[in-house]
Amino acid sequence: MASFVVVAGAELRCFFGMSSSLLGVVPLPPIVTIGGHPVALMTDCQPVVNLKPFGMCQSPMNPAVVAATAAAQGVLTPQPCMPVPVGVWYPVSTRVSVHNLPVVTSLSMCDCSWGGKITVANPGRSIVKDGPD
Repeated sequence: MASFVVVAGAELRCFFGMSSSLLGVVPLPPIVTIGGHPVALMTDCQPVVNLKPFGMCQSPMNPAVVAATAAAQGVLTPQPCMPVPVGVWYPVSTRVSVHNLPVVTSLSMCDCSWGGKITVANPGRSIVKDGPD
């Protein structure tokens, strides 16, 4: 299946988040861009820097949601999201790398400690294919 290289500003979603977010990329020199946007690398998964909050979190594994839900006598009570990523983006490109690190593709995902999967909803302005032609 063909995928596309992800760039800064790509739209991200989390299964437990109530809104989408945009990927932040702090490029390393020399800066590699597609359409003027820095390319995302497998290690671009730091909270706040790369992964912005997804609005409110509804995860039953998030301690803040658990506490608020208990206080509301069992009624699910979403709390502000703060992504807590586990590991790096996966799967990543097998054909394209920058600074010896594979790039993130439209099929990549990142796990959150609270059970969510962060996925790419829109890779941004990418035009480079990765995978079988």
